Amino acid sequence: MGPVADAETVDLLVIGGGMAGLSAAARVAAEGGSVVLVEKAERTGGSARFAGFVWTAPTVEEMRRVNPDGDPELAAALLDGFADGVAWIRSLGVDCRPPVPVLGFGRGHQLDTNHYLDTCERLIRDRGQEVLTGTWTKSLVTEGGAVKGADVLLPDGTPRRIGATWTLLATGGFQGDPDLRAEHIHPRAADIGLRANPHSRGDGLTLGRAAGAAFGKKDAGFYGHLMPAGVSPADPARFVDLALYYSEHALLFDTTGERFVDETAGDHLTTMALLERPEARGLLVADARVHREWISASYVEGIPGVDKFQLCHRAGARCAVADSLEDFASMPEEWGYPGATIRDRIAEFNGTASASGGPTPGRSLDQRPLDEAPFYVVEAAPAITFTFGGLLIDAGAHALSTASDGRVPVPGLLAAGADAGGLYRRAYAGGLAPALVFGLAAARAALTESPSATGH
Repeated sequence: MGPVADAETVDLLVIGGGMAGLSAAARVAAEGGSVVLVEKAERTGGSARFAGFVWTAPTVEEMRRVNPDGDPELAAALLDGFADGVAWIRSLGVDCRPPVPVLGFGRGHQLDTNHYLDTCERLIRDRGQEVLTGTWTKSLVTEGGAVKGADVLLPDGTPRRIGATWTLLATGGFQGDPDLRAEHIHPRAADIGLRANPHSRGDGLTLGRAAGAAFGKKDAGFYGHLMPAGVSPADPARFVDLALYYSEHALLFDTTGERFVDETAGDHLTTMALLERPEARGLLVADARVHREWISASYVEGIPGVDKFQLCHRAGARCAVADSLEDFASMPEEWGYPGATIRDRIAEFNGTASASGGPTPGRSLDQRPLDEAPFYVVEAAPAITFTFGGLLIDAGAHALSTASDGRVPVPGLLAAGADAGGLYRRAYAGGLAPALVFGLAAARAALTESPSATGH
């Protein structure tokens, strides 16, 4: 194909049509800029269509507490841009409910995510800009180390070159690729369940690295939740229904019969920890109090409660009700757990839960014993929603280069959403919020900056 100069040139080419990509493209279109959005799937939206809250930590101090190893510059930029992001959503006529607590430390808004995503797409089209679905991005176009657009294949196989002043990678991470999960997360991550759309397979990571963008950070981890082991989460309706959020108030035992993590720190953190245990599976044990207060109750204000134990049972998960602690000693051998050991560990936990020294591992939040029969047992396994490791960015969503040990951008290249790394390291404070905030930051760069004059 000919040089970029012979092709169309837009202010922003967006590769990936999820929360970050649609936010960026819609903002550029709303401000009168030119934009093309390319989406590999037949429909835009990605995994954002399965989410319902835009939220994050309320303060920099709280973010530092829950995410001590994340990039402080990115964390500050997220919090600084959050209110403007919510205002942008509301400016489109999308209902964004009053703030409520999320995950015990966060603060955020319930919204109709599908309405927001569809409104963004409609705005782009109404402003005469393009949304190309079913379109695969073959490679980025570079000249002199600067990204100048991309070569894509249209749904009928026709090649097309799209020139762009700025190119945004927003393809949603690499959680859909088992080999990349094994390489960058953990060898056992190749086999874990996917509670996300199947299209995010590392395209943005591959494209960005080929253009000289840096990848990081090592051992960043992933966001996911415990799900019932052996039950396929392929149906998106199960992503929330079968997520075992209540693990924060239960006890989790690995196949050796031992606790290995402070479950109360968060189901999403317990999920990462379980991946690293033998066979990446465990027994989640709750009592009647936890069933009453958490298993069958609302997890987040505004979301009706459902009895997750019954849902797991109906889905064919390995689960049981024990009338007493002694029943654990009769656990079926084929389950592969030492039932008598688990019985003893629950009894030990109950004896130390409220004591001054507390149990080991500790219980930083819910320290009450699990001593109200019956006991509800579900075998759990980790499932992944999106990856934390991605292309390193600065606060303006510029993708950073491998060519320098400083924070030097790859000219013309931006990244946001799960394609961007550095914000979280084995911690989590919202997924839609950073996609929104850094997507809008990318739009700001496309509307106001020259790639050769980003100030770095």
